Amino acid sequence: MNECFKKLLRTQVINELTEAEVYAYLARLEKKEANKEILLRISTDERMHAKVISHILQEDDFRINRFKVLKLSILARIFGLTFSLKLMERGEDLASKKYRDVVAEYPELERIAQDEERHEKDLLGMLDDAHLNNMGSIVLGLNDALVELTGALAGFTYAMNNPVQVAKLGLITGMAAAMSMAASAFLSARADANAKDKEEEEDKSPMTSALYTGIAYVITVFLLVTPYFIFSNLYCALITMLLVAFGIIAFFNFYLSVAKETSFKRGFFEMAGISTLVALISYGIGTLLR
Repeated sequence: MNECFKKLLRTQVINELTEAEVYAYLARLEKKEANKEILLRISTDERMHAKVISHILQEDDFRINRFKVLKLSILARIFGLTFSLKLMERGEDLASKKYRDVVAEYPELERIAQDEERHEKDLLGMLDDAHLNNMGSIVLGLNDALVELTGALAGFTYAMNNPVQVAKLGLITGMAAAMSMAASAFLSARADANAKDKEEEEDKSPMTSALYTGIAYVITVFLLVTPYFIFSNLYCALITMLLVAFGIIAFFNFYLSVAKETSFKRGFFEMAGISTLVALISYGIGTLLR
């Protein structure tokens, strides 16, 4: 066995043990018994895979990647099971391909490769969870706040001379819009719930949808107006606000690209383009009104 191949297998042992820990943690978070059982079974399988590869290597001193466990655990807490499983799914796909590359030399790895492919199918079958629906409400709040507030702040920037006054107007506008969006999300979710059966209604509470949408909107408002409290120069504040907006756009488009397998580039440039266009139009209106 050459050293390059040994290095690959050592990496895989660490990955298997690490993912086993992550799956076990996700199982503790999961409320649905069927999903919990699948996660625990996969965790057990991952540990068995690690043992098989360790036997091939005739080595047993491996350390779990604690940073990866912590990272995926935090992501699961914040973004839910779906997002975390999608990230794990990418790892499962890569692991399956690696095993297929060396299965001819070590037939015992054939079962591991089959397990990895089965894991993908099991995971894909679990991805319809309520948390993703709540994240949809967050995306709605972020999207609406970005388009509306970047435009409003850009218009206020040229219409007024005081950055603090711009920030205050932005806060007032943003808070009013946040309450409006939360109310709209509540009414929309309640209308949807009335059209569905009781079980589906419990999965997505209208009040929960309103809360997620409103909180996302408020957080975005504070992030966008903060530069106007920090910088005394209006144009420095405006540029920083736009950079913050692009950062937020990049953040939740990454989430969508993982959780819903959408195109990150397309989503980012579409939303960034819309926000920039609205900001430019509003800035022009502010110029006319000054």
